Amino acid sequence: MSKVIVVTSGKGGVGKTTTTAALGAALAQTGQMVAVVDFDVGLRNLDLILGAERRVVYDLINVVQGVAKLPQALIRDKRIDTLSLLPASQTRDKDALTDEGVGRVINELRERFDWVICDSPAGIERGATLAMRHADEAVIVANPEVSSVRDSDRIIGLLDSKTVMAEAGKHMPKHLLVSRFDAARAGRGEMLSIEDILEILSIPLLGIVPESEEVLRASNLGTPVTLANPATAPARAYFDAARRLNGETVPMVVPSEKKSLLDKIFGRRAA
Repeated sequence: MSKVIVVTSGKGGVGKTTTTAALGAALAQTGQMVAVVDFDVGLRNLDLILGAERRVVYDLINVVQGVAKLPQALIRDKRIDTLSLLPASQTRDKDALTDEGVGRVINELRERFDWVICDSPAGIERGATLAMRHADEAVIVANPEVSSVRDSDRIIGLLDSKTVMAEAGKHMPKHLLVSRFDAARAGRGEMLSIEDILEILSIPLLGIVPESEEVLRASNLGTPVTLANPATAPARAYFDAARRLNGETVPMVVPSEKKSLLDKIFGRRAA
């Protein structure tokens, strides 16, 4: 049975698009069919993270409005043939999306894929509510800072009131993914601890992605960090999170960037 996941948060810049690409690639590497959908109409960054910006012909709005069929707009990843992208439009407005049209596209994606991962735009406006509306579960991405956590709490309220599941009286499972975490800084009180965040949001922890330059490096290469360098700390964190989404029991740890001398030597050669 297919599952639709929305990756969301109230605040911009917390790592939603990076998370969508990394989780999508990690799940696709297990052989499951995965589609990642960019709902950030007007900006469109998911295609950049996946290195597919030059292959975009049709987009989500074209499919919603019937200008193109879903297979015409889907872009299959060249590195993992079980991963596909449905890009957003850079030239249209979010008002071009309709609830009925989005629902139809999501249902068609359900028939073709095991996982549909929707990359939500920041904020609580129309684009964000449509991205979450037809989801089965939510991954809420938060940085360990007060403003990010407070905005995430607002998103939890929307998930409990503005989704099809909520309107049907059903509970939507929610998962917290903490990004850009630095245990040393948290220990010094310079950022919120994991315990602080969990106490405020009261939802299960899916994963902890440590602060790392590898995430930015992978994004600039147009490759999800789980593909660019699977041995890095953030990649391992995303792999563990994907396994938990898949129902596996995986111990919760903060992956370390520490490497042996041999790892560093071979890592330089690979780069």
